[in-house]
Amino acid sequence: MVREIRAAAPLLAGPATPTTARGPWLAAALHAAPVPVPRVRHRAVVVDAHQQGRPDGAALLSSAPVLHRGRRVTVHRLLGDGGPPGPPGVAPRRLPAADADAAALLADGVVDMVLGTRGPWQLELTGLPLGDPVLAAVGARLGTGAVFRTTRSRALVDGLDDVGPVRRSTDPGELERWLPAFLAHRPARSRLADVRTLIRVHAAAGVLEHAVVPAGDGARAGLLTLLDGAARRPWFGFGPGLHDAPGQPWVSLVADSRGR
Repeated sequence: MVREIRAAAPLLAGPATPTTARGPWLAAALHAAPVPVPRVRHRAVVVDAHQQGRPDGAALLSSAPVLHRGRRVTVHRLLGDGGPPGPPGVAPRRLPAADADAAALLADGVVDMVLGTRGPWQLELTGLPLGDPVLAAVGARLGTGAVFRTTRSRALVDGLDDVGPVRRSTDPGELERWLPAFLAHRPARSRLADVRTLIRVHAAAGVLEHAVVPAGDGARAGLLTLLDGAARRPWFGFGPGLHDAPGQPWVSLVADSRGR
C-alpha cells in the first residue's frame, strides 16, 4: 500500500487537498490500528491506463470484519477513516481521479471489489467533498442500495492573539517541550501513540505550527495548526481563545449487501 500512496501523490498535489488526504497522513494511518487489533486488510483500487506507475485514479481503502447485530460483516472504508481526526471544517478524504473517464473506471473498480466480498459487507465512504464524481458514480452503480448523507462541519478558529502574547513556531525541537500538554488534550477517542506519530511526522516536514500562550512554567492555551501551502488549518488545542465556526459541507455514501 505504501507504493500506491506514493504513486497517487501527483493526483493529490493540488492546494484543495487537505493534509489528511496526503501521503504522510495516510502512511501514518496505514500503521495505526485500534486495540485489540482487528484483521484489517488494506486495499488499493488503481486506474493505471498507461502502466507507468502514475495512476489516473486511486481509491485507498481498509477492510475489517465487525460484529453487527450478531452477524459478521466486512466493512470497507477509506484509509484514515476511523483514525485520529484531522483539522475540522474541511472534507478530510479524497477519491482522486484525473478526469471523468478515470472517475468512472475507479468507481467500477471500487464496486467490483466490494461485490467480490465473501459474506455480508458494508461500504462506508465518508468525508468527501460535495460533487465528488467518483462517489456519484459508485452510488449510481449500487443503485437504490446506496444512501447519500450531507454533513455540515464545524471549523476551529484561532483566537489566541486575544488571550495574550503568543509564541508560534514550526521548530520540531521546541514542540517537544509542549508535546505532553497537547497530547493531554488530543481529540476524543484518539490513541495517544497515533496522535503523537502524526504530530512528529508533520512537525519534521515543517508543516505543523505550534502556538502557545505561556503562563509561568506552562501554557495557558495552545493550538496545533497544519499548514497546507498558504492555507492554515487549525487542528486541536486547549485553553481560552479557541472557538468554532461553520465549515465546509461534505458528503458520505453508505451501502450494504442487504440492498443488493
